Amino acid sequence: MKLNKILNEKLEEWILVASMIVLVILVVGQVFARYVLNFSIGWSEELARYLLIWIAWIAASYAVTKNAHIRVEIIKDRFSARIKQIIELIVLIIWFGFAAFLAFEGTNFVLQVQTTNQVSPSLGADMWIVYLAVPVGGVLMGIRLIQQAIRIFKDPEHLESTPPHDLNQ
Repeated sequence: MKLNKILNEKLEEWILVASMIVLVILVVGQVFARYVLNFSIGWSEELARYLLIWIAWIAASYAVTKNAHIRVEIIKDRFSARIKQIIELIVLIIWFGFAAFLAFEGTNFVLQVQTTNQVSPSLGADMWIVYLAVPVGGVLMGIRLIQQAIRIFKDPEHLESTPPHDLNQ
């Protein structure tokens, strides 16, 4: 598999699968330790929470890739293909603005947290690493939104042929 194809199509998917495997192992291990061994692994709950935060932000980017975000299309569906293309591009531009805002303001927040040297209570991990999920998610969403816009320009029929809920395109 070419590196370009991996980065364009599989990056988020592989990160999400690996993260979910680690999350499941952490939670199952904590449940087993608590209820079978009567011992609590204090840091596992915190790590699971932070993994879930990262999973949510990366999954938002993955959903852009798969065109799977929730949409209200009742108005857009009443127009011709050309108008649908324009509406979709306007939506992507607004959404890109939001993703850029998340990336920019998230980076500012991460830099502020980094100067405070905050650490998590159980793990002792730097909190800026946890908060880094927001700008990373914003940047990844921005990249995927640009790819969606390019796809709309190259293949306007893509709007007609791929319903938003189709994850197996």
